[in-house]
Amino acid sequence: MALAETRNGDVWGEADRRHRIIEAAERAFVRHGFHATTMQHVAAEAAMSPGNLYRYFPSKEAIVQALCARDQAERGRAFATFAQAESVIAAMAEGLRMNLLRKPREKMQMILEIWAEAARNPAIAALCGAIDADVHAGLMGLVEAAKGKGEAVADLDADFAARLMITVVVGLFKRRAHETDFDGERELSLALGIFVTLFRGGIRPFSAPDAKGAV
Repeated sequence: MALAETRNGDVWGEADRRHRIIEAAERAFVRHGFHATTMQHVAAEAAMSPGNLYRYFPSKEAIVQALCARDQAERGRAFATFAQAESVIAAMAEGLRMNLLRKPREKMQMILEIWAEAARNPAIAALCGAIDADVHAGLMGLVEAAKGKGEAVADLDADFAARLMITVVVGLFKRRAHETDFDGERELSLALGIFVTLFRGGIRPFSAPDAKGAV
């Protein structure tokens, strides 16, 4: 029994250390910029030797992978909560407000730097692609949940709706990262107006006129 308890303690201790390293890495990414941050920077931020850091993460890409896994778990819980809410749209609005307005602007800047790194680093590109797919699937699920609650028209294409919402939100995230005078509440109101119109069937994919009918 004592041995089992010790092993469990080791497991939880290691999980805690990995969590603290991930948080330290985020601070280092903000401080130095993602591309310029080295494992030595992360080790210094985590108050440990580089050799000890490599025991937990063999590379910066491995740290980013762990960071993405943490965020994916949080995102999954949020999507599940939104889907079960009395109003999916109201829950999405609060979630967007929390992520767009209440999180530090530096967090947005760090995310943009990681996306930029994806153009140079195939490993980071694969992680970003997985995030995009996860968000897309989660939003499609919310569209279906909204249909079930009568908040979205029955014939709304979930794939189209998810892609449109991603386009809007990514634009807001980029502007929040770069614009010092960004008016979050005003832009959030604009985004939610688009989403409500979308859910009511007011936005559809564009279909080009039939060339045969052209004069």
